[in-house]
Amino acid sequence: MKNGDLFRIIKQRTEEIIPETDLINKLNNSQKTKQTLRIKYGIDPTGADVHIGHMVPIRKMREFQDLGHTGVIIIGDFTARIGDPTGRDITRPPLSTKIIQENAERYMDQLYTVLDKSKTEVRWQSEWFDNLKLDDILNMLSKFTLAQFLAHDTFRKRYESGFALSMHEIMYPLLQGYDSVAISADIELGATEQKFNILIGRDMQAHFGMEQQVAMLFPILMGTDGQKKMSKSYDNYIAIYDSPNEKYGKVMSIPDNLLINYFELATNEDDQEINDIKKELADGINPKSIKQRLARKIVELYHGEENALVAEQAFDKVFSKKDIPDDIREFKCNQSPIWIVSLLTDGGLCKSKGEARRMIRQNAITIGKEIIKSEDDEIEVEDGTVVKVGKRRFLKLRYIQGKNKTEEEI
Repeated sequence: MKNGDLFRIIKQRTEEIIPETDLINKLNNSQKTKQTLRIKYGIDPTGADVHIGHMVPIRKMREFQDLGHTGVIIIGDFTARIGDPTGRDITRPPLSTKIIQENAERYMDQLYTVLDKSKTEVRWQSEWFDNLKLDDILNMLSKFTLAQFLAHDTFRKRYESGFALSMHEIMYPLLQGYDSVAISADIELGATEQKFNILIGRDMQAHFGMEQQVAMLFPILMGTDGQKKMSKSYDNYIAIYDSPNEKYGKVMSIPDNLLINYFELATNEDDQEINDIKKELADGINPKSIKQRLARKIVELYHGEENALVAEQAFDKVFSKKDIPDDIREFKCNQSPIWIVSLLTDGGLCKSKGEARRMIRQNAITIGKEIIKSEDDEIEVEDGTVVKVGKRRFLKLRYIQGKNKTEEEI
């Protein structure tokens, strides 16, 4: 592959590369010497679920792996105890070692839906920080000034707004930067909001006399609501653990103005294909057909072509023909009446009572043909009644006498 073509492919979907000349030089040198590059991406396993917005830089790592390079995932078992202050107004509570371990294992299971496991190196910060001495930390601190950190938007805004700014949080970028030294990173991937931290990594490598890494920054994928960035906190995300049907349905719910954002950041379509889609939209094609193509591409990426087609057929059956899915779950219950909130949580339609109450307030709960209006409703359980939450979650009730309270049957 010609160097110009290689750089064009690598540059796709990036917001900023710092500096581009260094990336070109690294790619050229790698081709000449046959020395693989080390591509770094750090995760703080503060939660177990990954959404497709997290996978934007991960899919770039896979592109590097397909070119023969090594992806290095840093498990932030130290920084997870601090909490990345980027974009946060409050300090995040620390996590236990056990929770961090469990979250990291689930996190990697999801990343491997995209990454090539044979070309992925997983490293834990404790490998080097457990042996770091106070002298080493003070030496690192001496190379940076407080003014540098207070110039960073996150720290400055919190300081000026009177929010608590703990010293250990100021250490976060330094620890992330030292990771790049520890694993000899050539390139670090991250969202645009990680720019400050990644550039600290460059400075840290220079301090240790190493060749500096290249920062590759990526745009933010918008949430399905079209208003905010994709986030579990905003309940506007498409999870890796979502089923093919759930992924397909969520994509079909996004506003039309997000189509290009999703094609660029959530699929593997190249620039020419995306330009063709832009032209089709400008020429007046029905956006629904483009959205269907997008939904297929996203489901196919994580579940394969066959599952994508099945998900499309299921969506068409339910929403185009106003029907109920064939694979609807059943929930056996011998308690009647039952509090609507308990029904939704015990039946697995809502993850928590808080979510159940929120969905009721949004008029998103239907039992039979009746919309549930009150959080206090007691529901008479009738055998065969269908409960619907939003547009994609269904449950069929089965009234069973003589059994312990409730049980779910998948």
